[in-house]
This record gives sequence, C-alpha cells and structure tokens, in this order.
Amino acid sequence: MRTMQSWLDGYSDDHRNPVNQRLHWLCVPPIVWSAIAMLWTIPVPAAFLRPGAWAVLVMVLAFYWYWKLSRPLAAALLLVFALLGLLTHLLFDRLGARALLELAAAVFVAAWIGQFIGHRFEGRRPSFLTDLSYLLVGPAWLMAKLLRRLGLRQIP
Repeated sequence: MRTMQSWLDGYSDDHRNPVNQRLHWLCVPPIVWSAIAMLWTIPVPAAFLRPGAWAVLVMVLAFYWYWKLSRPLAAALLLVFALLGLLTHLLFDRLGARALLELAAAVFVAAWIGQFIGHRFEGRRPSFLTDLSYLLVGPAWLMAKLLRRLGLRQIP
C-alpha cells in the first residue's frame, strides 16, 4: 500500500505549473462540494434514512481512506467534510433537491473545465486518468499545503 506522502508526491509531479496550481485551489473545493451536493440529492427511503445519506456514506468512506494514510490530514479533511455537509444540508432545505442538483451540476462542470484548463497550462494529463485514487488525493494535496502554510504540523 502506498503512503500518503507517495500519493502527494505523485500528485505534485503532475501539478508544477503555477497557473495549474492556482486553478486547482479555485476548482478542487467546488468539485468536492458539488460531488457531495449531487450525492445529497439521491433519494433515500424516508422510513430508514434522511436526505444526504448517500453523501454522508461517501464522505465516511473517503475519510476512512484518508485515515488509513494520514490521521492528521484525515482529521482536517473531516472538518471540511462536516462544513460542506452542513452547507449542503442548509442549501437542500432552502432550495430543494432539484435546484440543489442543478446548482451542483453547474458548479461541477464549470470547476472541471477550470481543472482541464489548468492541465493545458501544465502540459500534462490529470493524475486521475492514470489512477482514480487521485480524485481523493487532490483535496488531500490542497489540505497538506494549507496546513503547511498555517504552520500546523502535518504528518502525511
């Protein structure tokens, strides 16, 4: 099994261009939110579960993957998941499932366009095209950078 540092190093190799890095800072968080929001709108049996159950399940599974590789990084990402889940819950209550799905889909498409523009500047294909696990590494890569900028000790 690869280490978190190995994943982050591999991701960094594909993201050296400053324009691509800036676009990732702008695009990865909205992609994460929009994925959570789209999952939130998948209907669940009301007798057993509440709206958002699928999103919570996916966030728990992602957290577990992060936890196995880096507990400090997983803890920081859990906080982000909680905040994004709360935001999505509020938007779901205010907008309803249909409008939330439409908003999330629009954000998802726009943010992915930004990602691909960044990779044109980079001159390299996105990492996830070689391994889908890199879809989880992108948020971890940004969080690791953020923790370092904040001067917090982070052990990958």
